[in-house]
Amino acid sequence: MYVVYARCCGLDVHKKLIPACVLLREESGPVRQEIRRFGTMTRDLLELADWLQSQQVTHVAMESTGVYWKPVWNVIEGQFEVVLVNAQHIKAVPGRKTDTKDCQWIAELLQHGLLRGSFVPLPLI
Repeated sequence: MYVVYARCCGLDVHKKLIPACVLLREESGPVRQEIRRFGTMTRDLLELADWLQSQQVTHVAMESTGVYWKPVWNVIEGQFEVVLVNAQHIKAVPGRKTDTKDCQWIAELLQHGLLRGSFVPLPLI
């Protein structure tokens, strides 16, 4: 499949945990994958943003799980191209479901340009 985004990340956002999968494709080589888990406190989200910067990630996709995506969005918006995706649109094939597999699936769909972003309203001032 054609790679649209060579340096991207998929986030599976939960109340207390954010598994993240970074997919990096160099010019001449296979795709390298790195998976990490982050908490949801501000310092953890800042650590996530720093890690994504250090990996030179350009695009990030995450599920719109309840309201848990909002703090993540607020921290990384402006640093990366961020796509908020409806969880119903990215359900993987039925079977064993883990957070790690979910973030890998989100990253893979993003890498190939197969995700459609949800509407995110501007903040009220």
